[in-house]
Amino acid sequence: MKRVGVLALQGAFIEHIAMLQKLGVQAWPVRLPSDLEGAEGLIIPGGESTVMSKLMVEYHLLEPLERLARGGLPIFGTCAGMILLAKDAIGLDLPSIGIMNIEVRRNAFGRQLDSFETELSVPALGDKPFPAIFIRAPWIEQVGPEVKVLACLPDGRAVAARQENLLVSAFHPELTDDLRLHAYFLGLAEREARMAQEVRQGTPN
Repeated sequence: MKRVGVLALQGAFIEHIAMLQKLGVQAWPVRLPSDLEGAEGLIIPGGESTVMSKLMVEYHLLEPLERLARGGLPIFGTCAGMILLAKDAIGLDLPSIGIMNIEVRRNAFGRQLDSFETELSVPALGDKPFPAIFIRAPWIEQVGPEVKVLACLPDGRAVAARQENLLVSAFHPELTDDLRLHAYFLGLAEREARMAQEVRQGTPN
């Protein structure tokens, strides 16, 4: 059984845990550095990015999260999680993990009243559109050469992307009944675990 932690300082962490459990994953809340032990992946949920940033500093999570991300731990950031993973986040003047080579704009779509849901084409998940829920969401303004954009709105604004072991979405997959994006993330986790094992055995790809 895969073991995936969910950052539980604030935001929609309970819903992510429920999605992972539906996929047969052992999932638990992460609030302290010690809670990261044994994790084969981590989800950073949506919520209030400023509050989450301050709490990550208070609970001494920023350094271990950055270290684990650089070491290959698969991390999936949704909405606020995407902001906290981004190298550049317009509108967030607080410490963040800042490891993914993307520039994002915080609250890009407006206030809570401007939240919306749309059927989104995500080719990596198959032909069926994904029910994407945007709540005070960011969007991706720029991506580095190593970043693969996974989904865009009809006007071309990027709202999901992947960089090696890092996956982000501007929307909230945990608020839907569609398990495909979480399953895609677990596939990344399995790939990273397999590669790490091959390195330990001295037979890297």
